[in-house]
Amino acid sequence: MTTETRLHQVAPLLQLLHVRISPAKTPARLLVNDVSFSIEAGKTTCVVGESGSGKSLTALSVMGLLSRQLQLTSGKILFNDNQLGVQDLTALDEASMRKIRGAKIAMIFQEPMTSLNPVLSVGYQIGESLTTHLGLKGEGLKTKIASLLELVGIPPSRANSYPDELSGGQRQRVMIAMSIACEPLLLIADEPTTALDVTVQAQILKLLDELKTRMNMGMLFITHDFGVVADIADNVVVMFRGEIVESGAKEEVLGKPQHPYTQALLACVPDIEGKKPLKPIDYAWLNDIRLDESIST
Repeated sequence: MTTETRLHQVAPLLQLLHVRISPAKTPARLLVNDVSFSIEAGKTTCVVGESGSGKSLTALSVMGLLSRQLQLTSGKILFNDNQLGVQDLTALDEASMRKIRGAKIAMIFQEPMTSLNPVLSVGYQIGESLTTHLGLKGEGLKTKIASLLELVGIPPSRANSYPDELSGGQRQRVMIAMSIACEPLLLIADEPTTALDVTVQAQILKLLDELKTRMNMGMLFITHDFGVVADIADNVVVMFRGEIVESGAKEEVLGKPQHPYTQALLACVPDIEGKKPLKPIDYAWLNDIRLDESIST
């Protein structure tokens, strides 16, 4: 699909409508409750919150990769594929989802060393989706793998290397190459820079932003770091205990946060000049506000 075609999408690229996730054995216990937001082509939506707030579960539900112990209790996840129209991903069977994963929607996981197969070369692993979804083989496959490695800043000669022969930053770049191999419409990044040092983190964020612009991808970026949000987000969704408490354009959420939890999170961000003391989150606001009173700006 060309960039020109993608630019003519009218409906949002992705819409989550009242998504609820619970343990399969105790469906009344909601881990993600009534989550709704949308992502447009060429835009980045950052979902931010503490560990355990439901960010990764929400992302996995889009990919149809929830574990067997969990279930999507209710809600819809609408994906706008120009070739097939708007589809509800929650209604698709596993065979249909396999055609979408990697080809239309791709995901970068948090820890590349546990996501990459240690006994297969990185070139082989990049080539798997190219063969599965695009049918590439032989020299055509080798050429495409080399161009993808070069695109993410890795010498093509490293295609024969194994994951443990690469640095953390290089492994994450390999994961990015794998995720963009088939030029997906939507890229999901689940805290892809958490284990990296500050310099490499900045390089990875810059690379992702450049690829998003070049390919006009929509991007769902999961993070707990407001510094990352400030760098790459167009829109922000703030989650707490499985629910959205505030959402809106980056400038509004960061510049004029309305919800006490968002304000508390921002108050925890260290001052770059070291003049502001670190402040733990104060949960006193929970006594004064109902959790389901989310704020959209």
